[in-house]
Amino acid sequence: MSVRPAQPHWAQINEASFVGGMRLLFWIYRIAGRWPFRIALYPVLGWYLLNKPAARQASMAYLQRLSAFDPAVARINRIRPGLRGVFQHFASFAENILDKMLLWGGLFKTAEVVSFGREQMLENIQAQRGGLLICAHLGNLELCRVLSRQRQALRITVLVHTKHAQAFNRLLAKLDPDSQLNLMQVSEMTPATAMILAEKVGRGEFVAIAGDRIPVSAAPRVARASFLGESAAFPVGPYVLASLLQCPVYLLFSMTKNGHSECHFELFREAIRLPRKERDQVLDELAAAYAARLEHFCLRAPLQWFNFYDFWQFSGYQDASR
Repeated sequence: MSVRPAQPHWAQINEASFVGGMRLLFWIYRIAGRWPFRIALYPVLGWYLLNKPAARQASMAYLQRLSAFDPAVARINRIRPGLRGVFQHFASFAENILDKMLLWGGLFKTAEVVSFGREQMLENIQAQRGGLLICAHLGNLELCRVLSRQRQALRITVLVHTKHAQAFNRLLAKLDPDSQLNLMQVSEMTPATAMILAEKVGRGEFVAIAGDRIPVSAAPRVARASFLGESAAFPVGPYVLASLLQCPVYLLFSMTKNGHSECHFELFREAIRLPRKERDQVLDELAAAYAARLEHFCLRAPLQWFNFYDFWQFSGYQDASR
């Protein structure tokens, strides 16, 4: 199904617009540590809270849905839907940006990162069998890119649409010029792009693509799936790409729990095939399976899912072909 959005696309929302202030805060951290960083951060968050109504409303709507869906999770994480909860959410996002800067500045203790479920993936790496990683805007995925650089056998190309975060990418590049080496900007999937990616996978490399943001297109192809109790639009691009590459497909989630960073790898499918007659049905099933796992990890780290736009905005939209 294709849909035509009536509201601004996520790529038009500059969710890293306070990155300029983060540069100063980064140096405060380097000199004095994380607590002084947090104290200096409060005015920045207050300004962002007041001046970014779209992000504020999106965060509030997400936290309200999450609290209604699982009140126990909200209670355990002390989440109160409203401005206080939004402030917590924004603060978590700022801490996440700091950790990205620390990673590329060589100041993050990557040896303390805990990985789960990577054994089968490592077996494929040793066999020089590449794959597709479907990730999410949960936690700190920069961590996985840095870890891949530390393991020479693990090569990951991340498909991104970086136009909305050019300031932040330039900042990372100043901290470490290599921070851009394994990014591939893709606004739409063309046959030429698919061939390049197939060659990478054929060499035993991995391609990472987000599963929780719709494509940058006037009428993006999406599937509808239940997420936190309400239907939402999910991209079908990752599964179409997987069907072209005919390789193992993994899910990749990152988060911080009890002060420790975690990376979770899950085998999603050994391969994905899209029969012509059942194509839409299979895509719906795959999107629903991904949404269920995203929901699981969002409930584990509810303040670490960073999609500051109306994620459910496509729920009531009509098919663009009508």
